[in-house]
Amino acid sequence: MRDVRVAGSIRGARPDTTLFERIGAFLDEQKLSPDPAHYAFAYAVMSAPGSELAAQVAALTQDGVRLTRSDIERLGGMVIDGPPPGQSRRTSGAADTNPVPDTAIALVIETQQQVDGFVQIVRTIQAETHGFGRELAKSAASITQLAEIDEIAEITSAMIARIHDSEVRLAAATAEADSLRSKLIEACDTARRDVLTGLPNRRAFEEAFATRDRDAGPYCLALCDIDRFKRINDVHGHGVGDRVLTAIGQAMAAECAPHLVVRHGGEEFAVLLGGIALAEAADMLDSVRATVAAKRFRNRETDTALGVITVSAGVTAIHADEAAETAFQRADQLLYTAKKDGRDRVCAG
Repeated sequence: MRDVRVAGSIRGARPDTTLFERIGAFLDEQKLSPDPAHYAFAYAVMSAPGSELAAQVAALTQDGVRLTRSDIERLGGMVIDGPPPGQSRRTSGAADTNPVPDTAIALVIETQQQVDGFVQIVRTIQAETHGFGRELAKSAASITQLAEIDEIAEITSAMIARIHDSEVRLAAATAEADSLRSKLIEACDTARRDVLTGLPNRRAFEEAFATRDRDAGPYCLALCDIDRFKRINDVHGHGVGDRVLTAIGQAMAAECAPHLVVRHGGEEFAVLLGGIALAEAADMLDSVRATVAAKRFRNRETDTALGVITVSAGVTAIHADEAAETAFQRADQLLYTAKKDGRDRVCAG
């Protein structure tokens, strides 16, 4: 039994909409996910509105009728089972434990994978048809020279024109897909970056921790905190506090390069150090501590000195197959010890 919907993607589409917008509308109306197989079918329909395929789809979807699975398969398409756009993949009984940003990031990643698949499909088609139009044109010229048959010349000319048009559309589709993929990559990077400091954020740290190469040597985790940061905000304002956070974060990233330094939250930074033992990691963090303590920060609006600003750190070796939460708890306890023992120090263990 068919569902009745308004099929605006086939009939009555605005002439100024882009091909990708029309394809998106078609997928939405037909309740198809943006899977590469569905995208390929939608592209075949929407990119050639005068084709036999488009005419058959228009006839089947007249009066808002939605295509069935058998309709799509009979027309040469393929239906991939899965939720339609916008529908959660969680079961109805699952608790929603992820915040909205996690859902948005997951959607970006899924969409990027689908776009990558579509780009690969288009590139494969281009590789297979590369030069075919040129070769056909040469063959047509030879046929015309050998036998002056007007009908053959007309048929071959029409074929050449259609192939050229398809090549142009393929090139345009590839360019649009490449542009979209670049934007998605940028969106993924933005989702893993702290807006204030420009450093990677907690999500980036969690992913790096989960995907680290355990055969590359020992790993260490450090948690660093700016000492008495609340006093900076209270005395000089949050604008100055933000600039201090950014300056210290960038200094830490430079001192610890190429290891990963992230803003973990508030005035706290986390460092994932790979390929070095605990003693060497502690020395590196102590160098960071000394660099920060040597800086002389000033309020650029009033030229007032902020005084000496220091950081404390707790650093620990990550055990084999240890969960991130366990290592963080140990590093946090070491950071607490460094604070309790007078601040401006590194506590390792």
